[in-house]
Amino acid sequence: MAKAAKAKTLYTCSECGGQSPKWTGQCAACGAWNTLVESVEQAASAHRFQALAKSSPVRKLAEIEASDVPRFTTGVGEFDRVLGGGLVPGGVVLIGGDPGIGKSTLLLQSLAEIARDRPALYVSGEESGAQIALRAQRLGLIGESAAGDLALLAEIQLEKIQATIDEHRPEVAVIDSIQTIYSEALTSAPGSVAQVRECAAQLTRIAKQTGTAIIMVGHVTKEGSLAGPRVLEHIVDTVLYFEGDTHSSFRLVRAFKNRFGAVNELGVFAMTEKGLRGVANPSALFLSQHEQSVPGSCVLVTQEGSRPLLVEVQALVDTAHVPNPRRLAVGLEQNRLALLLAVLHRHAGIACFDQDVFLNAVGGVKITEPAADLSVLLAIHSSMRNKPLPKGLITFGEVGLAGEIRPSPRGQDRLKEAAKLGFSIALIPKANAPKQAIDGLKVIAVDRIEEAIDRVRDLE
Repeated sequence: MAKAAKAKTLYTCSECGGQSPKWTGQCAACGAWNTLVESVEQAASAHRFQALAKSSPVRKLAEIEASDVPRFTTGVGEFDRVLGGGLVPGGVVLIGGDPGIGKSTLLLQSLAEIARDRPALYVSGEESGAQIALRAQRLGLIGESAAGDLALLAEIQLEKIQATIDEHRPEVAVIDSIQTIYSEALTSAPGSVAQVRECAAQLTRIAKQTGTAIIMVGHVTKEGSLAGPRVLEHIVDTVLYFEGDTHSSFRLVRAFKNRFGAVNELGVFAMTEKGLRGVANPSALFLSQHEQSVPGSCVLVTQEGSRPLLVEVQALVDTAHVPNPRRLAVGLEQNRLALLLAVLHRHAGIACFDQDVFLNAVGGVKITEPAADLSVLLAIHSSMRNKPLPKGLITFGEVGLAGEIRPSPRGQDRLKEAAKLGFSIALIPKANAPKQAIDGLKVIAVDRIEEAIDRVRDLE
């Protein structure tokens, strides 16, 4: 008897999607190491290579009419903020996050509100219909909203999902999750690089051709990045990440890519018995309620997209009992901390070479912008002297290696937010000084780190 032909295998890069006939330690296309995954070579079929977007004739850019993208609300204000104002017909959104963080809960709440005015479809590949109905009942959605009219499909085969969308023509469809979906055109298992790439491409094509807004849930790896090929994030229009500690009731949804709006927008939610609820004043989450001022605490006005947030930065400086003092930063960049300590020593004459320095951003928020530099240094200086900063003080500003304090973007919005929340003193870069006085806020503008420390001492 003739032996069956052995299936030909390929190695696909999980970062860029590049292919290689044999395994190598480094991907030849993108240079990433140890990212090649073995998969079975698939025979080409006609439907797999249809365009994701409708083709159009060549036209001059000046002849194309620019119009605002129509949107419709999800019914959840903080979710709309992150999306840039709402969902776009034909748009594809990818949302990722740790297990149990609240992705399915948020999407079920959103679809329940959307189903009031327009047809919506929830496709679940991880839970049965009974499990989703139980969650909706627990969240109180069936009695309060139109969740009872929400169309539900428990299916993982791409072709059946496509047929359902063609039949029911929903305006919004949720795929929970993309790693569980498989196509019959491929023989690899669900969740493989080939299946994730193929299913995402076909769902994107469906969205562009039918005008259905599709939201795909994505799993994340232990490093926190979205599982599957990196091309998955390139295909979709919007990429959202769910952040937060599962032991805390607060959740952050952050946009990292948005073709229809601004990136780095932030939505703040609180997990309650009735699901996720938007937080109207998120600054209150990141400010500790001290009965009196404490050393090592400084309030920073940071900017997340279009929203100014007040965050408390805490520092603890203690005598080191080992030859190499510890430098630990939670919520801020650790390498930046080492740089700022060197600037503090060189230009302000304050040495920490024999001190352990611990830094923390209250509330679990992650601060990436350099405008936190001035707040970090003032908190460290306050902890070293064991004297609290003046009550009602807020700061922001980037500190350069030469000791200068550089301006931060949208300084006027930061000051107005601080004044609205009752802060009375602002220590800011000179270039951010407002031209007109702000009611209830005393503004102190400085251009050097040593000058900032002297002005703080004068206020004590």
